[in-house]
Amino acid sequence: MLLDGQMLFPIYRKGKTPRRPQKTPSSNQKDPVGVYCRVRPLGPEDEECCIEVISDTTIQLHTPEGFKTNRNGEYKETQYSFKKVFGVSVSQMELFEDVAKPLVDDLIHGKNGLLFTYGVTGSGKTFTMTGSPGQGGLLPQSLSMVFNSISSYQAKKYVFKTDDKNGMEIQNEVDALLERQRRENNTPAPKTTSSRQKVDPEIADMVRAEDAYKAEDVDEDSSYSIFVSYIEIYNNYIYDLLEENQEDTIRPKWNGGGTPVRQNTEFIPPQSKILREDQNHNMYVAGCMEVEVKSAEEAFQVFWRGQKKRKVANTRLNRESSRSHSVFIVKLAQAPLDADGDNILQDKSQVIVSQLCLVDLAGSERTGRTGAEGTRIREAGNINQSLLNLRTCIEILRENQMCGTNKMVPYRDSKITHLFKNYFDGEGKVKMVVCVNPKAEDYDETLLVMRFAEMTQEVEVARPVDRPIYGFTPGRRNRNQVFKEELSCKLEERGGPIDMDLPSVMNSLVHSLPPLPSSELTDPHDDITLPRLIEALQNRHRIRQVMIEEFSKAANMMKSMLQELDTNVISKDNFIYEQNGKLSEKDKIIQNNKAEVERLEKITKKQEHKIDILQKTTKIYEDDKRSLQQELDTRDHRLQREVSEKRRMEQRMHGVVSDTQHKWEKECERRVNAMQLQMQNKLWVKDEKLKQLKAIVTESKTPGRPDPPPRQVQHRPQRPSREERTPARRPVSPTPIPTQTPVRPLHRRSSMDLGTVLQPVIPNAIHVSAPSEKALSKCDRYVLTHQEVASDGEIQTKLIKGEVIKTRSGGQAVQFTDIETLRQQLTTVPGRKRKSSEGAPANSVQNDGAWTDVETRCSVGMEMRAGSNMGPGIQHHGITKRRKP
Repeated sequence: MLLDGQMLFPIYRKGKTPRRPQKTPSSNQKDPVGVYCRVRPLGPEDEECCIEVISDTTIQLHTPEGFKTNRNGEYKETQYSFKKVFGVSVSQMELFEDVAKPLVDDLIHGKNGLLFTYGVTGSGKTFTMTGSPGQGGLLPQSLSMVFNSISSYQAKKYVFKTDDKNGMEIQNEVDALLERQRRENNTPAPKTTSSRQKVDPEIADMVRAEDAYKAEDVDEDSSYSIFVSYIEIYNNYIYDLLEENQEDTIRPKWNGGGTPVRQNTEFIPPQSKILREDQNHNMYVAGCMEVEVKSAEEAFQVFWRGQKKRKVANTRLNRESSRSHSVFIVKLAQAPLDADGDNILQDKSQVIVSQLCLVDLAGSERTGRTGAEGTRIREAGNINQSLLNLRTCIEILRENQMCGTNKMVPYRDSKITHLFKNYFDGEGKVKMVVCVNPKAEDYDETLLVMRFAEMTQEVEVARPVDRPIYGFTPGRRNRNQVFKEELSCKLEERGGPIDMDLPSVMNSLVHSLPPLPSSELTDPHDDITLPRLIEALQNRHRIRQVMIEEFSKAANMMKSMLQELDTNVISKDNFIYEQNGKLSEKDKIIQNNKAEVERLEKITKKQEHKIDILQKTTKIYEDDKRSLQQELDTRDHRLQREVSEKRRMEQRMHGVVSDTQHKWEKECERRVNAMQLQMQNKLWVKDEKLKQLKAIVTESKTPGRPDPPPRQVQHRPQRPSREERTPARRPVSPTPIPTQTPVRPLHRRSSMDLGTVLQPVIPNAIHVSAPSEKALSKCDRYVLTHQEVASDGEIQTKLIKGEVIKTRSGGQAVQFTDIETLRQQLTTVPGRKRKSSEGAPANSVQNDGAWTDVETRCSVGMEMRAGSNMGPGIQHHGITKRRKP
């Protein structure tokens, strides 16, 4: 054990438990978990019932008044199916026959089994498992059936011996006798009550051997032995209820001086047991006490002794509420007899160990209903957490089996799930009895229990296989008994009774001598009778001497043999004394090793505590890593979206820039053309003026014409010339320039105002002063209206037509396709040319006639633009899109 501890210590020091390969079941066939339901009778103080038994396999839940309804406002009724439903009138014997009897039968045939009760607090789980006086539960009836089946084939005590590693060893009868004497000497007052002692009156009627069942097909050529152990899981710690030195749950902490620390205000919990894994990958409680029992009464007495140590408390819902999960383990060891059928075969590999675990789970509860405070709240929290871990393991097992996933089942999160890990991953039948209370106050908790039970039925476990023993002829025990009976009969016939007394032996010896002759004397001178009698007596004396000599020889031989035996006994006594000395030394070594093992176990416990802390820290770090990874992924997605948006924006801006560049190129080209035309018009006006001036000068110098009298010139305020006037600022948006026609010098001016005549009528049109993207998005055609005074003095209207198209960047653009001109014509146009003042000097100030002539007015009219204060602007018409009928 010291070597094992030294091997385990560096493994735990690394902070990581070694992971062994998972045990693969030897059978490919699987059976679902058997789930049964038992309904408790309604209490006298309860009025409303929420559970109805419909059939032997189905129950229905009714929503009580005051609870939440479904979406339609009606009370929701749900049905749940089980393997079998037991109503309020079902007896304990009927429940045992359907639920536990097959598990006990498998136990005797070398198969494992697990049976546990589950339900809300106060639903009858402890009553179902333990029972009451006169109504034994599943546990006492299972013990009665086991011993009723193997009572004739039990081995002597201590022939089977546990090896503290969940295994079993075999001893011969002599070693078993010595072991029994040694234990009886070490324990002068044994606490294990035998079947012949007085039974506790509380459990006197729970075990009834006369009503017990008996298993069929029991192997008569094997010897059996029963070991029981009883543990509880309290606040996720494992405690042995059969330990002799366990006194209280809480013990005061003492210092080295022998005084309590801080006036007994600090306490430490009792020593918790550790779960370990054996060589077959089965979980077991290390250091747990296993008691060998020989009768059902003795086994149940051991259970009852541990039951009194179990943690119970008084709550608002249950007067004796279990505060811990209890596990009662029945272990059966069987080994075949040798070829003669007399002794047990001394081969450890032929020993078959099977066990049946009977689990009474603590009930789930809500602290608000139980009225728990202080320690009770912590107990309820640990109970609910362990049941939640059990539910989580069942869910993941179901998901792995139904969906084909390979998720890790968190067995290690709770001691109760870690202990029964091999039942779900290995072999063995698993059954669950769901206990429910039909009262309305437990409806919410009962609904959760029903959902868990429905999910548990979908989990499958491997079916256990038979383990036959090969190489031996069946019927060896019976043939050995028949042979012993015949041998004793023959010995009795030949040698007489073995317990013959001394007178009978003397009589037999006397009868073996020759008979005496007749000694009757009829004559005093008879010389024949006396010599004959003397001869017979001498003959008998001679025979007697021979017998005495033979007896003396036999006595001497027996004496020498006894002396040899005495010598052998003395030598054996000396040898036994020496062996006892060596045994005491070995005991000291064992004690030292035990102390070392305890020290290593404490270190191991500390390391396991550190491992738990590290695992929790690792879990926290993994959660943080997962959240940070999610945040990083979110930011990556956001960055990718921003990059794609940026790329789309770049493409859009590239299109806008190209469109704007193209537009401004056209605008610049238009402005250059307009400027060129304006400059040409100015040059043309100047040429015309020069021509007029030349004509006037030439006319004034014509001979024969008298000079006119001098004319008094009235000076007026000088009006700035067109070249000196500051040109109006043009709008930023491009404005189409109407086509110019040559200006004739003689025209008349129209009396109509601009914007009153020759206006187009366009239905469903949108009139705007300047085009916008919002207005263009609603239209499919575009018309630009421009009205001005023509060169002949009449009003003309130009309609510049275009199509609205969508650009590559998502905007709107107008493509002009046609220009339509509307104008007014008269039949006669009288000339209204105003002549400039004759005889005016060249450098004199220009009068109104020069300003208001046709050329000047036409040149001014050419510069009218949209939004100008000098004349009418340009009107924009947008024709809306036609909607489909």
